[in-house]
Amino acid sequence: MSRDGEPQVSAASGTGPETEPEPPPGAPGDPDGEALHAGVRDALTGLAARLDREHERAAHREAVIDRLHEENQRLRRGELQAMLEPVRAALYRLHDQARRESGRLAAPDLTEPPDPRGTALLLAAVADDVADALARLGVERFTVEPGAPYDAARHRPVAVTPVDDPMRDGTVTAVESDGFEQSGKVLRKAAVRVGRLGTEHDERETKAEAGPNGTERAVKAGSNRRNGAGNGESPKPDTQKTDG
Repeated sequence: MSRDGEPQVSAASGTGPETEPEPPPGAPGDPDGEALHAGVRDALTGLAARLDREHERAAHREAVIDRLHEENQRLRRGELQAMLEPVRAALYRLHDQARRESGRLAAPDLTEPPDPRGTALLLAAVADDVADALARLGVERFTVEPGAPYDAARHRPVAVTPVDDPMRDGTVTAVESDGFEQSGKVLRKAAVRVGRLGTEHDERETKAEAGPNGTERAVKAGSNRRNGAGNGESPKPDTQKTDG
């Protein structure tokens, strides 16, 4: 206290009744704080705008992907329909031929019996139409000539025929059906009958449908015997003999 009774101000403190305290940084009255707040608001506003644009671009990409997928599916369906067109055309022709032949044979004024040769030609034409339709799909028909050596990769034996000529042992004696292949890959083997040398068999054909493993062994045995494979002994056939 001073002599007059007034409060004494310390010079070291630097404060007095006339001195106001400085506002803290960021306070409403601080110019720097207001600038900082404005900068943060602008940054958040820009970030929100960028997020909105990213969402819009993502939605646009999703829409483009969905449209491309739908177009791809439509193109694939169109390609599939184009591939099946020759098959449908062949089936149309087969349907018409079968209907015409059925109507001709069922006609009440039919006096002459059906011509076997005409029927055979009709069936051959039907088979050619089917083979042509398959060829348009890339599936080629291959035939087997009787007398050709048996080939397990392309032939499917359905019967074993006893033969007396050693040169016919292990060869194709008859063809039951043609085979089909695509780009060198066999899709269906040709069904054939295979000759086998042996005097113990009678004149009836030995069916090979009892088991595929036995059939393969029987055919290979005949081939080895014809080619002189092994130690000179003729392997005994293991295909079961059935009637028919």
